[in-house]
Amino acid sequence: MTYCVAIKLNAGLVFLSDSRTNAGLDQISTFRKMIVYEKPGDRFMCLLSAGNLSISQSVREILQVEQIKNSEGGEPITIWNAKSMFDAARVLGAAVRHVHERDAASLHAAGVDFNVSLIFGGQINGEGMRLFQVYSAGNFIEATPETPYFQVGESKYGKPVLDRVITPDTPLDEAAKCALVSMDSTLKSNLSVGLPLDMVVYQADTLETDRVMCIDEQNPYFQMLHNNWGLKLREVFDSIEDPTWDGSATSVPLMATTRRNQVLRKISNPNERLI
Repeated sequence: MTYCVAIKLNAGLVFLSDSRTNAGLDQISTFRKMIVYEKPGDRFMCLLSAGNLSISQSVREILQVEQIKNSEGGEPITIWNAKSMFDAARVLGAAVRHVHERDAASLHAAGVDFNVSLIFGGQINGEGMRLFQVYSAGNFIEATPETPYFQVGESKYGKPVLDRVITPDTPLDEAAKCALVSMDSTLKSNLSVGLPLDMVVYQADTLETDRVMCIDEQNPYFQMLHNNWGLKLREVFDSIEDPTWDGSATSVPLMATTRRNQVLRKISNPNERLI
């Protein structure tokens, strides 16, 4: 399994992925789940992938040459000449369907589902940044101000901190920190996600980036973040009062006496309705 997250902000984009591939307890390998497609001054695009590794690798290779029909009658559209990220996402969807048509039946015969999840985002000269999540059928949705990030893979462990911190106005470096905390939480709780990590931070309207990082267990910032996040969580946890049961004036009871009596009545008379 894997975990990938991408965040769209007013200030730019953040992409982060792990590199662990797990095909069983004795078949754990490292494969990069991120690839950047860039033509400085013209377009910057980043693709993150989760799911079946053979499918995602095929999609990545085909994407560089895949083309779709131009409705205006010009040359076919590829990710390298698309005028918008929406059209580039359409090309990615076509690449997914291409691999499905080629391999899905053989995979099904071998008892393997066609399973791939992708995050694709970036900016093409002439329009703003855009971020998409692409599904196994090749269809996709786009990030909005209300939902400014996407996750694929083992997403549940790293989601709470993103929900509490990320808004479109979040500064770029703060969002990168939040993505790393989200990843650290996932690493802590799920053995199928592992180092090294790949991170790309893109500043809006630059149409290229030099902030591309590979983060391993020796990275001093990630070590600091890992240690401090666990320590600060414990400090906050310890600062919250323990639950009390007596409703005394000096404490906040977990359950008021009236509500407690209602619960007891409900247990003794299951047909009684609580209000």
